[in-house]
Amino acid sequence: MDINDLRSAVTVISLLTFLGIVAWAWSRRNRSRFDEAAMLPFQDETPTERTREPS
Repeated sequence: MDINDLRSAVTVISLLTFLGIVAWAWSRRNRSRFDEAAMLPFQDETPTERTREPS
């Protein structure tokens, strides 16, 4: 086994890992969780009173 075999193996493993992550991200089972997480920046927090800094 030379270095090129190792490089090929790492490339194939990386590709399979990437495809696994893509499949997980696009699965219907996770859709509701991701939709909820996508809306987090738009949710209002509890309003706090603004205070003016003394001049």
